Amino acid sequence: MSREPGTFRIVEHLQKLGEDIDAGSLRYHRKRVLVSKEFTFDAAHHLHCYEGKCKNLHGHTYKVVFGISGIPNEVGITVDFGDIKDCWKTDIEPYLDHRYLNETLPPMNTTAENMVVWLFEKMEDALRSKESHEQQGTRTEFVRLFETPTSYAEVRREWMIHE
Repeated sequence: MSREPGTFRIVEHLQKLGEDIDAGSLRYHRKRVLVSKEFTFDAAHHLHCYEGKCKNLHGHTYKVVFGISGIPNEVGITVDFGDIKDCWKTDIEPYLDHRYLNETLPPMNTTAENMVVWLFEKMEDALRSKESHEQQGTRTEFVRLFETPTSYAEVRREWMIHE
């Protein structure tokens, strides 16, 4: 029964798997879909060979956004947001949150431009280590690292693959 958009109603019948919908209908399509998840972390760093305020030790509340694509599985999920969070918590965040980045990241100038490539590589490695993601062709499409609310660096898959 269809209703006018915006009208309030109470659901009278909760859809049940096997009665109202069959398992074969859970995946609506086999198209690649991008999902996105963002995280924040606080860290300190300084830049080398730079004449400006950032040559001094200072901190940021960074925001990182991961765009991950894949083919939805049999229930229609491309990649579980919880899996992305697990990759972040286990494989990436320990190097970043409340850390001195010049000390915990590989030898590099800790610019947003360098860090965003490192973040891409770490997420790709984390996804590859999970068998379920390999079956669905899950891959990192982009990473955007905000150093301030209005300033960010971004890397995209096509730039990483073809450069």
